[in-house]
This record gives sequence, C-alpha cells and structure tokens, in this order.
Amino acid sequence: MDGDVPNIKKWNILYPVYINSKKTIDEGRRINASKACENPTCAEIGDCCSHLKIPFAIEIDKAYPRDFMQRGRVRVSLKREDGTLYNPAISSRKQLMLHVAELVPRHPGRTKKQEPGSNSNAGPSKSAKGGRKKR
Repeated sequence: MDGDVPNIKKWNILYPVYINSKKTIDEGRRINASKACENPTCAEIGDCCSHLKIPFAIEIDKAYPRDFMQRGRVRVSLKREDGTLYNPAISSRKQLMLHVAELVPRHPGRTKKQEPGSNSNAGPSKSAKGGRKKR
C-alpha cells in the first residue's frame, strides 16, 4: 500500500470538465468544443482509460477547484516507472483527453440511457397532453 500511494499522487489529473462540450474555456474546458463530449462522468472516463489500457484511479470525493459542485476526478498514469508509455498512441495528457472524448459518446451506459429516454418522453407527451388540452 505504501508504494502505491506516492505513485498515485504523481499521476496526471483529468477532471470531467476538461472534456465537457457544455463548458467554455473560461469554465475549464481544455479541448476543442467540436471534439469534446457532452457531460462526461468519472466512471465513463475510467472505463475509457481501461479500454485504452491506461491505469487510472477515480477520486469521487474530490471537486473541481473552479466549480466545487463538480464532484470527482480521475488520476491517470501515462508512463511506467521506467519511462515507457502504457499506450504508445497516447504520449500526452492532451492526446488522452482527445481519445477519451471520442470514446465517451460510444460508452455502453450512455447509449442505453439516451435511447429509452428520447423515445418514451417524446411519444406519450405529444399525444396524451395534446389530446387533453383540446377537449
């Protein structure tokens, strides 16, 4: 345990705000809005890191300093202790953010959440509410 804790403290930090397309640069977004994704979560970022074979640690109790209501961050390690990269395609934090932002919209939990919500809300709301108001 003692060997892991100092290493995690030296890992790079990735807040969900960094890749959130709903945020502005002043609010903390770090990549282009066209490449960013909408409202990513720490769990989704962690799943993307595991898909990319990059070690990560989710810290849910931590908050983003500019907006303390945004809870959670992900610590990632891009390099091994000997200096070699875990994933040769990702050599910097910026490249990691771009890859993760590309993978988050295809996350299995995200696609399941959006499909039932849009279909169930759109269908009954138009017919049920529209019919009652007319009569």
